[in-house]
Amino acid sequence: MDIEDWRHLIDETDLQILELLSKRVAYSIKIGKLKEERNLPIYSPQREAWIIERLIAENSGPLTTEGVRRIFERVIDECRRIEKETCKNSEKE
Repeated sequence: MDIEDWRHLIDETDLQILELLSKRVAYSIKIGKLKEERNLPIYSPQREAWIIERLIAENSGPLTTEGVRRIFERVIDECRRIEKETCKNSEKE
């Protein structure tokens, strides 16, 4: 395979990642609404730490532990931001 073949595989993989991230965000929105209904805090540091540690434990490479940590900290941060935004928007309705 040449470089263009590898790039095509990366492009296809990026689309799959985007689809999975979109699902994760949709689930986060549903959780945010449930948390709001139950007056629970959006931020759950223990849960977020557990998610990252579980993923690090499951990582078989080639991502480094630090790479997994950095990537998923950003994913979790964005999901939390969207959860908060969803709760704020439902307050306005």
